[in-house]
Amino acid sequence: MNVTSATDSTSKSSSSTNPPTSTSSTGVDYNTFLQLLIAEMKNQDPTNPMDTSQYMSQFAQLSSVEQAMQTNTKLDSLLSSQSLSQANGLIGKTVSFTDATGASFSGKVASVSINADGSIATLADGTKVAVGPGLTISQS
Repeated sequence: MNVTSATDSTSKSSSSTNPPTSTSSTGVDYNTFLQLLIAEMKNQDPTNPMDTSQYMSQFAQLSSVEQAMQTNTKLDSLLSSQSLSQANGLIGKTVSFTDATGASFSGKVASVSINADGSIATLADGTKVAVGPGLTISQS
């Protein structure tokens, strides 16, 4: 059986036209795994088909990969919900912090925004401060 490597440079498809949905430096992604399994099933020798136990093992691996991906998605949702809940708990609280110049600031949190870098609290006077180490939170 002659199957072209997934990383073969002579392959007809270009990675620039079909980028993978997720990349991993330690293995193949879900879509690549599916493509390899389908190619193996299409190109198997009819006089010597794939061993059933081998097929079931690969199917179990596929199922495990799919479940892990669903778990990761649910964990991301849970972390987002937790971040929103924590942000909601900060509104109305008084925070104090010291900036890089050594000046101390204090103020009441008017709003909190969450972005890829973390949470940013906006104080009543418009000052923005990163929620993290060095921030002291107290009841107002």
